[in-house]
Amino acid sequence: MNTKTYRAEIISNQSVQDDIIELLEQEIEGIQYTVLPDAQGRGGKAKKLGDTVWPEMNFVLFCYVDLEGAKKIKAIFNAIKEKFPQEGMSLFFAESAEV
Repeated sequence: MNTKTYRAEIISNQSVQDDIIELLEQEIEGIQYTVLPDAQGRGGKAKKLGDTVWPEMNFVLFCYVDLEGAKKIKAIFNAIKEKFPQEGMSLFFAESAEV
């Protein structure tokens, strides 16, 4: 059986990291992920702290899921974004080859 997998990448302010991870683990049984805890960069919105850190300290989370998992991640992301609208957050998906 061929199953498409999706790589989800969440780039977000560290202030919501625990909220995102808690919901991912709660909603997607057995999810495995990698977190890069100290991501720095420059975003398209206003800078804070007078330097190029966007907008503060960020983290990046990567995980691979099926279509159902991707839908859950999008719903979780949207819920957190609605709860914390001022936090810088981005979500990206890339479709992997069928396996």
